[in-house]
This record gives sequence, structure tokens and C-alpha cells, in this order.
Amino acid sequence: MSPVQKKIDFILELEKLKAVLRQTKPHSLDRFENSAEHSWQSAMAALILLEDAPSNVDALTVLKMMLIHDIVEIDAGDVFTYDEVARADVAVEEEKAARRIFGLLENPLGEELLNLWLEFEAGQTPCAKFAKAIDRVCPVIQNLNTSPNSWQAHGINRERVVAKNEEIQNANPELWTCLKRQIDEAKF
Repeated sequence: MSPVQKKIDFILELEKLKAVLRQTKPHSLDRFENSAEHSWQSAMAALILLEDAPSNVDALTVLKMMLIHDIVEIDAGDVFTYDEVARADVAVEEEKAARRIFGLLENPLGEELLNLWLEFEAGQTPCAKFAKAIDRVCPVIQNLNTSPNSWQAHGINRERVVAKNEEIQNANPELWTCLKRQIDEAKF
């Protein structure tokens, strides 16, 4: 199979991400968003917020991470971020999915994307810390502006919301201050 055909097959495989539903509803819509929508919106949020990122954060690396971070959900499905037990259980399945899906591509590209995904998941580098923080931004904004929201539907209290999302301050302390104030004022 030609390298171009492998890229086409990979792009076609990404179509499946559109069928993976999340627990969050888009603002003003009465349906759940899919993982492809979330990945796109998170990448846009990163693009907008990168100007305030620490100087050791590489913009292209972060944008790549944001675009690929949920691709594994094609095989592993989406796990609600507040379900800590399921999150731990799905980690092995997600890595297996990453190896399969990125393995559809020729190296070095497939290997580069797999390594970026692994870096994101580990969350230890400046780029991964920033990207993981940005991954939390859109669901918070959506939940603050949708009623009923996924926090209410799953009985998630304010303290859990703050604890799960305070990593946003790693990306942008001013943004976290603003969102935290809105969380504190929200009725749920």
C-alpha cells in the first residue's frame, strides 16, 4: 500500500471520531457533542490562548496535541472525566488504540503522533501541561453556559469541578480566576 493511501485510510479512520458522543452538550443545543467537535474546539481554544502561554511552550506541538488527544476514543470510547475509576480502567485500552490508529501511518509520522499522544497523556512536559489544561477549558465553559449541564446530570458538586479543573491555571492564571469565579457563582 502506498504512503498516500495509508494517509487516506488514516483520514477516513478519523471519521469514526464523529460518532463518539461525550457527556457535554454544545451551548444552545439539545444534543451531546462528539469527540471530533471537542477536539476542534479545544484546538481553537489553544490557538487563542497560546499568546499567554509560558515561553517554553511550543505552539505547533500544543496544536498537534490538541488535534490528536482524543483520537483513541475511536476504539476506547469517551469516559466521563469525573469517573475516576473508569478513567484508570480505560488507560490500557487507550494506549492500545493509539498504537493501532497511529500505526496506520508510515513512520516517521505515525511514530511522531504516537509519541505526541504519549507525551500529552503523561502530562509532564511544559507543552503537555499546557495542552491538558486547555483540554479542560471548553467543557467548563459549556457547562457554565448550558442548563441542565453534565455536572448536574451526574451529581458533580462544585468542589469536584474546581479540583478537576484547577489545572487550567497552568495554562492561564487569569482565565482560571475568571472561570473559578463563574463556577463559584453558578447554580448547580
